[in-house]
Amino acid sequence: MERKNAWTTYEGKDLIELTDLTEDYKEFLSSGKTERECVRQSVKMAQKAGYRDLEEMIHNREELKPGDKVYRTWMEKAIVLFQIGKEPLEAGMNILGAHIDSPRLDLKQNPLYEDTEMVLLDTHYYGGVKKYQWVTLPMALHGVVVKKDGTRIDICIGEKEDEPVVGVTDLLIHLSGKQMEKKASVVVEGEDLNVLIGSRPLKGEEKDAVKKQMTDLLKEEYNIEEEDFLSAEIEVVPAGRARDFGLDRSMVISYGQDDRVCAFTSLAAMLNVEEPERTSCCILVDKEEIGSVGATGMHSRFFENTVAEVIALNGSYSELVLRRTLQNSYMLSSDVSAAFDPNYPNVMEKKNAAYFGKGLVLNKYTGSRGKSGSNDANPEFIAKLRRIFDDEKVAFQTAELGKVDQGGGGTIAYIPASYGMNVIDCGVAVLSMHAPWEITSKSDIYEVEKGYEAFLKNCR
Repeated sequence: MERKNAWTTYEGKDLIELTDLTEDYKEFLSSGKTERECVRQSVKMAQKAGYRDLEEMIHNREELKPGDKVYRTWMEKAIVLFQIGKEPLEAGMNILGAHIDSPRLDLKQNPLYEDTEMVLLDTHYYGGVKKYQWVTLPMALHGVVVKKDGTRIDICIGEKEDEPVVGVTDLLIHLSGKQMEKKASVVVEGEDLNVLIGSRPLKGEEKDAVKKQMTDLLKEEYNIEEEDFLSAEIEVVPAGRARDFGLDRSMVISYGQDDRVCAFTSLAAMLNVEEPERTSCCILVDKEEIGSVGATGMHSRFFENTVAEVIALNGSYSELVLRRTLQNSYMLSSDVSAAFDPNYPNVMEKKNAAYFGKGLVLNKYTGSRGKSGSNDANPEFIAKLRRIFDDEKVAFQTAELGKVDQGGGGTIAYIPASYGMNVIDCGVAVLSMHAPWEITSKSDIYEVEKGYEAFLKNCR
């Protein structure tokens, strides 16, 4: 089943819309390198589109009616949006679900130390990474520090042209004979991913003079004491903006495209759809890269609790209505797929691989090897989506992550599927997934946003 490259089908209007969408997307990536930053951007976009804070409506005991648009955030790391449809809620919703966390380095709780008159920060890597990829790169610090008195200090250092960057050093090639003999998994070990941040000693200090200089700087410029790292959440991420990739400007390169490419397109689709028949929903969550755990991951009760609040404001809450609403919903687990890489063809089975330019990717199942951890979507649901995408002229393809025995991975799909709803993985193909800099095709971004809109409007 050969799929046409979507670029060959575009006329002038398509190219204008594609350019506008991907320029907005690059700005979203550049300004949103953490979950909190993504949520802040999402709130601004939602409010501009006429969405109201659900918490405000709960407090005022307002009624939700068809056409109403609301959002709710949770711990500043997750957000869910609803547009109330004409059909009863218990008939189900059309849901787009993506995650906004990405692999990175996190500072440990007691990170600051001096060694041979250099000051470093101890880190703990987050999510599945090839550790050797995270050295010798200019890195930025993003996050938040909360002092004992509740004072909050937002951190973003290394993104402006006139700001310093930090990073992890590597062993020079001249002395790396033994290092080069190691397996790739231990060429750089986790405990060696220490971020170098300074080397200037404070005059007059006999012991830890460089560290003292650094603590003074942190106090003076950011009002941060060393003890404040205990209640901080600081991420170390590649510094620099998202930009065009390829001489033909057909691609985007950036940190964090897994899975902010699907988060952005899900959000854009949600904000573009007006007056849906079924209630539309978009949920962006945290912690997918480490198992969707915790208070802000998909395994938390945040989504279920918020749906309950929406039903209550709609005037019809009962446990049975909640169960029916979830069970009767359709969901696209908006997550990325591995794109076929001609440099590494042996890990893919070509007939069932995702390709740049071929549009939205449907993954019937993810998981690993014998479908372990897989959602495995039903063919009835897939047939419905095929019809919708064909009717709306959305380019799409189907794929698996790689060869059966090669490895695997998962998404949030299996978690909402536990309510009994129909769920399928559906997103953008990515090259160099989980690397500090990932690559996507602009045409795929465009087709995915179109596909998400078509799903919200037409799936029933």
